[in-house]
Amino acid sequence: MLSMSIFPLWWSSFSEALGRRTIYLVSFALFVIFSVLSALSVNVSMLIVMRLLAGGASASVQAVGAGTIADIWEPAERGRAMGIFYLGPLTGPLFAPIIGGALAQRFGWRSTMWFLTIYGAVMLLGLLFGLPETLAKRKPPPQRPVTPSSRENPDALRRISTARSVKDTTKYAGFLFKRFITDPLQVILYLRYPPVLISVYSVSIAFGALFVLNISIQSTFSAAPYSFPTAILGLLYLAPSLGYVVASTMGGRWIDYIMAREAQKAGRRDADGNLVYLPEDRMRENMWLAASLYPGAMIWYGWTAQNGLHWIVPCIANFFFGCGSMLVFGAVTTMLTEFMPRKSSSGVAVNNFVRNIFSCVGSVVAQPLLNVMGNGWLCTMIGLFAWVTGNLAIWALKRKGPAWRIEMDKRMKDA
Repeated sequence: MLSMSIFPLWWSSFSEALGRRTIYLVSFALFVIFSVLSALSVNVSMLIVMRLLAGGASASVQAVGAGTIADIWEPAERGRAMGIFYLGPLTGPLFAPIIGGALAQRFGWRSTMWFLTIYGAVMLLGLLFGLPETLAKRKPPPQRPVTPSSRENPDALRRISTARSVKDTTKYAGFLFKRFITDPLQVILYLRYPPVLISVYSVSIAFGALFVLNISIQSTFSAAPYSFPTAILGLLYLAPSLGYVVASTMGGRWIDYIMAREAQKAGRRDADGNLVYLPEDRMRENMWLAASLYPGAMIWYGWTAQNGLHWIVPCIANFFFGCGSMLVFGAVTTMLTEFMPRKSSSGVAVNNFVRNIFSCVGSVVAQPLLNVMGNGWLCTMIGLFAWVTGNLAIWALKRKGPAWRIEMDKRMKDA
């Protein structure tokens, strides 16, 4: 999970220079290679390293994929497209235990690695033959300083001093270091802009809650009074997945409708008469609802699961958790691409960086906290914290968002 937070910083930076398609092809080719090596691992250390690298390779889609959506879709339709796109990273971890558990039980753990290899190869072929380049303008690639050829000018080499050659080489090396080391890490500095920081936080706290919920489902329903077998446990993750599907299809259209409504209400049109959309318009009643729905559903789940109510009751809560959290993920990710239209992949990369750290922390601390606090109080604590801070984030963006966005645009242009 940590590799999936760090690697997208590089993938997004490289995609601005090399194009989206190139990054997809390179990263999926690496994913296939590392998956093969994972399947052939001879010890646990090798398996961990190969899985770490495979996760980092596949993480390109999280950042570059949202950039592709921003490249293709206009703001008026981007919410719907982003909602559908987000079904992948959200439903993948939920279906993985079902598929992986069945394969491991029948054929052993290596079969899961071979499944990933085949799946990655199929995706690579699909990208190779089915995906064109979507980035309209790329950064120029680094060029090494060119010195005159001795064939063109026999005296050229004698005129160029060693000091000049060293200076040019050092300058080029510094340029490469900046492009491949410091530029990707500078993506994190976008968090100094309040609209980016607040948007990223809204997603991250929801993702942290999601992974706590996933751990809770596993531990709660495998123990008494439920005592479900492994195969049934995997099916319980279908409840939030159904919520993701409903919210991604209907919620995306709702968000796009809200954007158009707010633009028409404000009378914002360009010289050609087209509506002018603003990123903060996506934080209206949809976000107020979402910021209360998923924390409330988490509290609902916590107490019903702790008291051993019929399994359908906490599953209904998980459905509403999926709906509420998906509304947050879709709206905020789309908003980030609009806050930073020329660096959409970088905006999503810093979002992935922070949210995966929250997810990792949630996964690590969930079980110890469940053992100490139980489902009810743990989910109540997280739910109330998410509700209070989430609503404060919406209020801040609604009140200060336009001024922050204008200031951010000015600072980014001057940089």
